[in-house]
Amino acid sequence: MTELISLLAPFAIEILENEPMSRHTTFKIGGQARLYILPRNIEAVVKIVAICHEHNEAVFALGNGSNLLISDKGIDAVVVSTASLTGIRMLGERIICYSGTLLSDVCRAARDSELTGLEFAYGIPGTVGGAVYMNAGAYGGEMKDVVVKTRHIDGEKSNEFDAQALCFGYRHSAYTGTDKLITTIELALKYGESDKINARMEELIKRRRSKQPLEYPSAGSVFKRPIGNYSGTLIESCGLKGHRIGGAMVSEKHAGFIINVGEATCSDVLALIAKIKDDVFKQTGVELESEIKFIGIC
Repeated sequence: MTELISLLAPFAIEILENEPMSRHTTFKIGGQARLYILPRNIEAVVKIVAICHEHNEAVFALGNGSNLLISDKGIDAVVVSTASLTGIRMLGERIICYSGTLLSDVCRAARDSELTGLEFAYGIPGTVGGAVYMNAGAYGGEMKDVVVKTRHIDGEKSNEFDAQALCFGYRHSAYTGTDKLITTIELALKYGESDKINARMEELIKRRRSKQPLEYPSAGSVFKRPIGNYSGTLIESCGLKGHRIGGAMVSEKHAGFIINVGEATCSDVLALIAKIKDDVFKQTGVELESEIKFIGIC
């Protein structure tokens, strides 16, 4: 490991050994990663991935950690954080940004340039790269509506996808389930009226704050929306609001969220998810599907 660190060091702002992932996820849950790296720039990421592959080290790309449940046992991989890969460039009705840029920052940049189309994403607690990975959406909009091109690292090579190649679906993209590391995203918006754009963003953030348990650590909505229904409505109808296992609890504010109310473990959350899925299926016949990504669960 010492040799690997010395090889990676020239391309990193910071390298941490045995870093707890609970420090880097919005759930505040997760064991240690063997190495946690903040790369200097996009070019450095290419070098880091190549070196890791040469040493048969798995690489895991981490954004804001907002849609993840990481094992209590941690990640047996080199975690490459995109937190240092930030930046926004405006080109008329186009926005080009690095994958580690917070989605809310891009929304504000669009508003300030009088560009409309991204209001739905304001308040989604993730990076642009993470939002593309899972085709994040809310309030009638999805990333597929605005993304026209992406660049990524595939193995040791850089490549790109256009909108068609991204194969966007519900909480899915061409990146889902792959090891490709998204680096750059290009968005296409339209000019609009700044007052209307700002009003819509403020309306949606107020709705989020009033309906979602943002005051607690969580991974956002736990389950995908069932056809013709809502997961939160089904969970609430089964009397599961406030149900708790260890430090994990079904939110009393929004039953579609599991919150960390005190030292919750991955095992607590998994047990609660299993309980919810079982009860909902028995009582309604609907089989809920998890939306959050599980890492190192076994």
